[in-house]
Amino acid sequence: MHDFTVLLLPDSYGSAVSATLDMLDAAAALAPGLGAPQPRWRVVAPGGGAVRLGNGMTVQAAPLPRQGTAAARRDGSVWVVPGLGMRRAEDLARRLAGDDARQAARALARHAANGGAVAAGCSAVFLLQAAGLLKARRVTTTWWLAATLRGIEPDCTVDADRMVCSDGPVHTAGAAFAQADLMLHLLRLRCGAPLAEAVGRVLLIDGRQAQAPYVMPALMAGGHELIRRLSAHIEAALPTPPGVAALARAFAMSPRTLSRQVRAATGHGTLALVQQVRLHRARALLEGSRLSIEQIAAQVGYEDATALRRLMRKRTGAPPSRFRRAAAAAG
Repeated sequence: MHDFTVLLLPDSYGSAVSATLDMLDAAAALAPGLGAPQPRWRVVAPGGGAVRLGNGMTVQAAPLPRQGTAAARRDGSVWVVPGLGMRRAEDLARRLAGDDARQAARALARHAANGGAVAAGCSAVFLLQAAGLLKARRVTTTWWLAATLRGIEPDCTVDADRMVCSDGPVHTAGAAFAQADLMLHLLRLRCGAPLAEAVGRVLLIDGRQAQAPYVMPALMAGGHELIRRLSAHIEAALPTPPGVAALARAFAMSPRTLSRQVRAATGHGTLALVQQVRLHRARALLEGSRLSIEQIAAQVGYEDATALRRLMRKRTGAPPSRFRRAAAAAG
């Protein structure tokens, strides 16, 4: 029996597929030395054969298991779908309408109906939605498609701040490289924390809890023009960020209308957008300047550094000093 079934579609994000397979391979190599169970996996795709990924690489896959077989009913593996490589909502809709995507969605639905667990990262979370597996679940996805997912699946809670969400047998992850975070999480659940931690150390993967530090405000709604203009207006006003009423006047609408449009586009209120712009600017200054945290706080409109530290911890799970250290290490 397999522990993991990696489900591929053509043009999937090559790095997400590679991360999945490389981490499983590393786990299998490390497991004997730790006395941990060795993970077993298979790679499947609609039709099987050579699957060409978005970066031109090809991966050999077996055909999808046949419906109704005893082996399919006994399948206790976690089905893992790496990101589909789709960046725009309109491209994603066309991709999911393809015959292979519909076959994959049906296979995922059958596996879940038999009591199996499913996992997906980035745009592949939409394949779980197409399979009817997100209703009444808390999930995450790549942050710039979060509003799209909220729109097509209003019965689920989309927590786009999270890197990984688990709700019962459904596991989801954020933007493309969150696939590594997802696999660490699944290895921890399936094979134990020692093996997952060993894989993280060997491959230099530091499990992250939040997408919030990486969100670019102008892209929060996938290119939504109003959000782009609001973000630019807010940033230009720093260090004196406008309030909701002032923003509404600047864009010739009532505060209620503005709030409704911002929430529809981003899933958050207008004040959350203002905060995100300020945090994004603060992070850019932390990483690209020698200004003190006190000076940066003043430049983004906080009276003291304590408020900035508190907000950064709340929204990103890390203090300002971590971003400065990371930038210094990268340089």
